[in-house]
Amino acid sequence: MKDILLVSDNGDLIHKLETIVSFIGEPYSSRSFADSTAYLNDNPVDAVLVDFSVSQCKELIRQYPQIPFIAVVNSDGTVAPEQNLVAVTTLPITYPVLTQAIHRCQEYSRRRPGSDKPSGFKTRLFRSLVGQSNEIQMVRRLVEQVAPTDATVLILGESGTGKEVIARNVHFFSERKDGPFIPVNCGAIPGELLESELFGHEKGAFTGAISARKGRFELAEGGTLFLDEIGDMPLQMQVKLLRVLQERTFERVGGHTPIKCNVRIVAATHRNLETMIKADKFREDLYYRLNVFPVDSPALRERKDDIPLLLQELISRIQGDGVEGVKFTELAIASLMEHEWAGNVRELSNLVERLSILFPGQIVDIQDLPPKYQYGDVQAYQPDYPEELLERDAFNELFAESAAAEHERQQAEPAPADIPPLTVDEFQAPMLEEGVNLKEYLSELEINMIIQALEQQDWVVARAADKLGMRRTTLVEKMRKYNIQREEQCSSDN
Repeated sequence: MKDILLVSDNGDLIHKLETIVSFIGEPYSSRSFADSTAYLNDNPVDAVLVDFSVSQCKELIRQYPQIPFIAVVNSDGTVAPEQNLVAVTTLPITYPVLTQAIHRCQEYSRRRPGSDKPSGFKTRLFRSLVGQSNEIQMVRRLVEQVAPTDATVLILGESGTGKEVIARNVHFFSERKDGPFIPVNCGAIPGELLESELFGHEKGAFTGAISARKGRFELAEGGTLFLDEIGDMPLQMQVKLLRVLQERTFERVGGHTPIKCNVRIVAATHRNLETMIKADKFREDLYYRLNVFPVDSPALRERKDDIPLLLQELISRIQGDGVEGVKFTELAIASLMEHEWAGNVRELSNLVERLSILFPGQIVDIQDLPPKYQYGDVQAYQPDYPEELLERDAFNELFAESAAAEHERQQAEPAPADIPPLTVDEFQAPMLEEGVNLKEYLSELEINMIIQALEQQDWVVARAADKLGMRRTTLVEKMRKYNIQREEQCSSDN
């Protein structure tokens, strides 16, 4: 067991320190400066009370930066705490001052970087409680502290924050980890069926009870019973649950034999139970039975810095299920961190799954996110293609459309006047022995097709664009490029 080390060459001072440290009930050891180094090398300590009047005390403090020190000075001495010298006490030392100084030593050790690195076992259990924020670290610390006990735990938090995940971690860290973990959603079961669901029933207890059935309390024997959404439990059931918590016995519906239960209760709700008590919708005595050890499950908007780590965790889970995950750009992650996340981690998980379906194995940027998750004025990338590529694609579209129209005409009655299809003979006509300028020929072909479509549609650009299978803006650009105008308009301009 760790203790407090008292270091001084002054026997009278050591005696005074031993008296007050033993009075507050802390284990201690006493050493001279000459023996203190060997003791610190071989024994773990929580704090060191050091006689600051000796010159070598400063060297001792610097030699062990991982250990918190408390300086003991005379009443006329002044020393400022710094680094691992966390507190200064003056003689005579009082109980309140010393307890406050020892508390600082505890905080120094607890918050020291690397002091709370979880083992591989804890890492696997805490995968769903991912994050480095103070809020999620506090949840992990509370779980580690309460799990080894049998105290009743009440988990409070909004929907989607992972309350059942916390409950499962409480179970797996406890001595009951080899027993069953039985969850019950009190809000999803009708009130008239909840009693039978929790306590079981005997054969013939009600219509349809053709055989005896164990309830969730019996199924959770030796393990943990998780009562989710306890705030939705009807008042009459709250009375019966309170009796079970008090007496640790229950009876099946239709039965008369008391059944003892050895079950740990972990409850959770997204409701404000104190407000419900004032409205006579939740029993105050049950509340205090459940609220032995409360754990607040933080909303995602309160720990947005954890979103990058959560994204990595959710993607790795999806990939573990055989689905290609996605990657996010820094801008996309920054945009997601601006969102309020009313649905919390569950909403984030659903979004990652949706994006993995839409963009499997791809990189997701802001414009790929649903509009409600897009924050910031970022222009989407618009490719700029070479003119030759655009002309070739336009010609291919026209040729494909003409070929399809010809095929349809062969299968049905000839249609009325329409743009004549581009036949193979026509396509080969200009291929003379002396050769041809393909680019000029394609341009002339495109001009002729555009003019034919415009003339057929009485120069209504929108209808002509539809006939050519292109957007209106594209057709307008090509008309401007080739200077295609209606003759009447040209005459009026002249």
